[in-house]
Amino acid sequence: MSSSSTPEEAGTYVSTTATTNMTVDADTQRTVDSIKNIAKNIREASSRIRDTVRTLHRSGAIDELTQAIQEAMFATRDTTQEISATARDLRERGIIRDTAGAIEETAIAAKETAETVKGSAQQVKKAAPKTAETLRELSSKTRKTKKN
Repeated sequence: MSSSSTPEEAGTYVSTTATTNMTVDADTQRTVDSIKNIAKNIREASSRIRDTVRTLHRSGAIDELTQAIQEAMFATRDTTQEISATARDLRERGIIRDTAGAIEETAIAAKETAETVKGSAQQVKKAAPKTAETLRELSSKTRKTKKN
C-alpha cells in the first residue's frame, strides 16, 4: 500500500468546530452528518407541527371537532339508555318471555304438522295402487256403458 500525503487522500475528513480541530475518518463523518441532518429534520417537523396546531386553534377547527365528538357521545349515551329502558320494560311486562313461549309453541305445532303430513303421505303411498286399480275399473265400466 502506498502512504498518502494528505488526510483527504488517506480517506479521512478534517472537521473543524468552534472549539476543536480534529481529524475523523469518512464513515464517522458521514454518520455525524446524518445525525445532524436528522436533528435538523426533527426541528423543522416540530416547527411545522407547532404552526399547524396554532392555525387549527385559531381557525376554531379544534373546538368544532371537540364539540362534534361531545355531541356524538351524548347521542350515543342517550340511545344506549333508551335501548336499556326499552329492554327492561319488555322484560318487566313479560313480552320477551311470552314471545319465547310463542316461538316454542310454534315449533312444537310445526313438528306435529310435519309428522301428520308424513303419515298422510305414507297412507297415500299405500293406497295408491288400490286407487289406481279402482280408477281403471271405473273407467272400463264407463266405456262399456257408453257403448251400449
